Amino acid sequence: MTGTLYIVGTPIGNLEDISLRALRALKECDCIAAEDTRHTIKLLNYYEIKTPLTAYHEHNKRVKGEDLLRQLKEGRNIALVSDAGMPGISDPGKELINLCYTCNITVTVVPGPTAVISGLVLSGMDSRRFVFEGFLPRDKKTRSDRLTEISNETRTVVIYEAPHHIIETVGDLRKIDGHRQSALVREITKKFEEVILGDLDSLAIKLNASPPVGEMVLILEGVKPIEPQKEFPPDIKEHVDMYTQKGYELKDAMKSAARDRGVSKREIYKMLLTGFGENGE
Repeated sequence: MTGTLYIVGTPIGNLEDISLRALRALKECDCIAAEDTRHTIKLLNYYEIKTPLTAYHEHNKRVKGEDLLRQLKEGRNIALVSDAGMPGISDPGKELINLCYTCNITVTVVPGPTAVISGLVLSGMDSRRFVFEGFLPRDKKTRSDRLTEISNETRTVVIYEAPHHIIETVGDLRKIDGHRQSALVREITKKFEEVILGDLDSLAIKLNASPPVGEMVLILEGVKPIEPQKEFPPDIKEHVDMYTQKGYELKDAMKSAARDRGVSKREIYKMLLTGFGENGE
């Protein structure tokens, strides 16, 4: 029988943010494939886990991926971990996962923390609909195209960024719309966890005054969709009559006219009683 690839979520900062199941998987698997063994060894030492560790990262993923696949075919169980959070998000983990599917190797997940969701909920922004952009491209043309897409995005946008690029990224984004609300969440779950709220213009000023350090997530408010402007008669009575002529009851016609004008039905009623239009006509 073939082995199983365990996608194991690990802490994004605080080493205590790990599940019992994740600890068991790390202890019982035959091997742990880590993005950076120097980083993962700190977690293993903290929990006294002695499982053999091997490096699987962007620069060796082709050769090491084939080696890990061979071990899985031989029946060994392997735990896949990233530097922090869930493997497969902005790291080469997804390629090993797809290799396993291609070869009918069993893949399962041991869920854990992720900076995407943690940063989003800490921001307090709308989480019903959001899009994860990961790290923005460094290539100028590709980056420009992506920024244009973000400028029109109505969903909340979640972006990963390195501390040495964050000032540049916020600067690029504010050129599109400096008044767009944002949240910079840094050092999530760590001692100096911080949430900086404000529009992109104010965020840029703060960052330039005090350059940030640590891991960070940038969250942007979605663009408010522009409501199509309804055309309606300037006179209140004509406006209400427009709806009654379509078969509306008077109260429903008044309610619809009020909604069109962004006023209360009571105001429409008072205007009709006094015989004046919205502008006193």
